[in-house]
Amino acid sequence: METFGGRDAPTAVIAVDPDGTVSGWSEGACHLLGRTAAETVGRPAAELLVDPPAGFPESCGTGTDPAGPVAFRHPDGSTLDAVVTVHPLHGTDGQLLGRVVTAQRWDRRPVIADRAFEQCPFALGVYDPELRFLWMNAVAGDVIAHSEEQVLGEKYRELFPELEGLAYTNQLSEVARTGEPARLITVFRPRGSDYANAWATSMWPVRDAEGRIRAVANWGFDMSAEYWARQRLLILKEAGSGIGRTLDVVSTAGELAGAAVPGFVDLVTVDLFEEVLRGEEPPSATSFAAGGTVVLRRAGRSGAEQEEDRAAEPPPPVHYSPNSLVVRCMAAGRSTVQLAAEPGPGGEWGFGPGLAADPAHWPPGNPVIDGTLGAVGQTGRIIVPLLARGALLGVVTFARGDRPEAFTADDLILAEELAAKAAVAIDNARRYTREHTTALTLQRSLLPQRLPGHQAVEAATRYLPAAAGAGVGGDWYDIIPLSGARVALVVGDVVGHGLHASASMGRLRTAVRTLADVDLPPDELLTHLDDLVLRLSSLRPEEDGSAGESGATCLYTVYDPVSRRCTLASAGHPLPLVIAPDGTSLPVPARHGPPLGIGGLPFEATELELPEGSLLALYTDGLVESRERDVDQGVAELRRVLAGPSSSPEAPCDLEALCDTALEAMLPVDRTDDAALLLARTRALDPQHVASCDIEPDTSQVAEARRFAAERLRAWGLEEAEFVTELVVSELVTNAIKYGRPPIRLRLIRDLELICEVSDASDTSPRLRRARDVDEGGRGLMLVAQLSKAWGTRHGTNGKTIWCAQTLGPE
Repeated sequence: METFGGRDAPTAVIAVDPDGTVSGWSEGACHLLGRTAAETVGRPAAELLVDPPAGFPESCGTGTDPAGPVAFRHPDGSTLDAVVTVHPLHGTDGQLLGRVVTAQRWDRRPVIADRAFEQCPFALGVYDPELRFLWMNAVAGDVIAHSEEQVLGEKYRELFPELEGLAYTNQLSEVARTGEPARLITVFRPRGSDYANAWATSMWPVRDAEGRIRAVANWGFDMSAEYWARQRLLILKEAGSGIGRTLDVVSTAGELAGAAVPGFVDLVTVDLFEEVLRGEEPPSATSFAAGGTVVLRRAGRSGAEQEEDRAAEPPPPVHYSPNSLVVRCMAAGRSTVQLAAEPGPGGEWGFGPGLAADPAHWPPGNPVIDGTLGAVGQTGRIIVPLLARGALLGVVTFARGDRPEAFTADDLILAEELAAKAAVAIDNARRYTREHTTALTLQRSLLPQRLPGHQAVEAATRYLPAAAGAGVGGDWYDIIPLSGARVALVVGDVVGHGLHASASMGRLRTAVRTLADVDLPPDELLTHLDDLVLRLSSLRPEEDGSAGESGATCLYTVYDPVSRRCTLASAGHPLPLVIAPDGTSLPVPARHGPPLGIGGLPFEATELELPEGSLLALYTDGLVESRERDVDQGVAELRRVLAGPSSSPEAPCDLEALCDTALEAMLPVDRTDDAALLLARTRALDPQHVASCDIEPDTSQVAEARRFAAERLRAWGLEEAEFVTELVVSELVTNAIKYGRPPIRLRLIRDLELICEVSDASDTSPRLRRARDVDEGGRGLMLVAQLSKAWGTRHGTNGKTIWCAQTLGPE
């Protein structure tokens, strides 16, 4: 009895006499065409079709070449498109006995599936367990440069012995052996192509109804665009961290040369103007070629064969004629690609990259075919002028010789990206060389050399000076670790420009750090800072016309990761922007206090509770105020820039990149004021890393406090710190019971350090002293100081807290 698969459409089998009369009708024909044998047998077969061709059925497709789609009539008045195959039937004497006509529905399996697989733009193939070819589509044939007829029944390894031992063939065998599907990425050059392609391949076993492996199938598509783009991104990533590590022009040029070899090219040379090496302004693009031969210095070179005098000082000179391609590129400020020959074909597999053979991807004038490159052993060369901040510093040349692939338009983009990164680094080094005698000392005293690592916040900062004519300004920022795992974020602005403003800024930053060490609340700290500015103003000579610290502004913010509370106070400084993790802006209901140096006016502190992952933005007015907009407009624009990329809590944006985005969006080229930006993303300390308990004012509770601390340390896996911590807890709790007032509370915090805090309601500060031999007490704080990395006291509205911190070993 004829059966049908649940997923395949039934196949109609019709027997037709030589005169075209239906003589047999299968069950599949009943299901497919909707007619019974009684309705069709004895009737002309042509009546089954909507528009029968002349001579049907002998005029339709043969068994090896089916015809279709052919429209059949259905009893309900509809039509059905089917693929028709005609098989002649002959007797022993060769006489035609009739024909068997098979019809399969066009838009159902297996017909439509066969067409789809055959016409798929991916490479598809099926092999038996011995890796003999059973079937492949046209794209697979193009990739291996063989037709299906050439490979059917042949073993893959014997047909392509050069692929023996490679991951692809090994994985096919493994799938056939284990029955486990697999995926992999292979990189190889298809036959007839001049380019290596990256293929994403999936392999899986094909089983029969009993579950036995009968074949192995695979599909692969060309993911060269994504693969090579990722390789270029990796090169850029390495270059980003490898270029500009020093403020030395020659070292930075060498870093550029080394960043591209061997991952990108085989040889890189970096040639710079001698003025750049000396830290002077380079010649303009219109004037350097006016004097004839252009002389540059070979500041960097990297390749397979290194010259023995590569590290010679000064870098050797390189001469270029005025009409050379290098000089023309530098004068025009545009890159040029030279190829030794016309690029060959590549990227023909449906999803490949735009390769050198595709002119649509090249900028005008590229590539230039130069047959003389072959004489020097090169297949291609990219010449890129080094431009930074509108200045031409020199030129970098990327060359290939050992690899056959010609440069592509994407390679040009990568070369220009590398050159752009390096040019900025080289120009930074040039400026450093020119200004280090004054600017280096000044910068070291004004801004943090590096941001301290801290668990409370993730931070990134930027400081951008005004244009050269405006002089050095007085904007500054700081990040100060405080006791109890807290952190202080500070930003300030001194009136004016020049050395006086910079010196005043340095004094203010030092004063803030000193007052922060006392652990004063923000409003009290600004009050003390205001008094200090008044005293400094009274000591300034009358002939000194600078404003000094008077009129300076400051914003002081303290964030506690345990409570997630942020306390801030402003001395005439713009309030911070707070962006929630979902990108919404949170209000800051604080007041601007008076600028520093006014005296007699109070400062007010405001406390906010922030969700974990909130973004705090502290900035100076130079970032938001310009000739084109007022402060309110600038603040609104900065809020928009910061809220845009930070709106995904699952994937918060990189703060370093966000700083760059904000500066690029906010600052004009001809800015007249310097600008500082401090971004901090808040973190919350795990509640499991904080433990506290109340202590009764009884000396018998000291043992209980020690036991509490020991149990908590064992729970944290810090047994090695147990002995020291018990001693510290014992001394601090004993002092609080003897000399303090209840309530008394012990708190342990596990952060980067182990912090122990004992709080009581007394305002009396302990004092470290050296006990005499006959004294019975006075050694507790000395013991705490010796056993701890740091200790101190901070006062609050309800008393004081004595704290100490111990260094923890690596986990």
